[in-house]
Amino acid sequence: NNNLIPVFCVGEILKHREDNKTFEIVRGQVEKGLNGLSEEAVCSVVIAYEPVWAIGTGKTATPEQAEEVQGFIRAILRESYGRGVSEVVRILYGGSVTPGNISSLMKEQDIDGALVGGASLEVDSFVKIVSGYLMEAGR
Repeated sequence: NNNLIPVFCVGEILKHREDNKTFEIVRGQVEKGLNGLSEEAVCSVVIAYEPVWAIGTGKTATPEQAEEVQGFIRAILRESYGRGVSEVVRILYGGSVTPGNISSLMKEQDIDGALVGGASLEVDSFVKIVSGYLMEAGR
C-alpha cells in the first residue's frame, strides 16, 4: 500500500447550495465514491468536505454549515457501514481555511481537521493555521 492515505473530496457548487441541494449532491458523491469498498478500506480513507464555491475564493462555509454537512457525511457512513466505521473515518474541512477561521472550525464536533490549500503556500499563514488547530486539538 506504500503508506498512502487516500483523501476523498466532496462538495457542492454555489448554485446547489443556493438551491438547497447540498445534501443530495454530497450523498451522491459519498455513495458513488465509496461504492464497493470494504469496511476496512473505508476506514483507511480520509474524507474532506470542500465546498467548490469556497475553493480559492476567500469565501468559506460557516463553522455551523461545515459541521452540518460533515455530520451528514458521518450519518451516511453510519447508515452504510455501521457506527464503528463512522467513528473511525476522519472528516476534514477544506475551502479557504485561514488563520482567522481555523479555531472556530475545529471547535465543531464532526470536523476532525483541515485540508489546507492556498494558505499552505505562505509559511507564516500555514504556521498560524497549524497553531490554531493544535490549540483546539485537545477539545
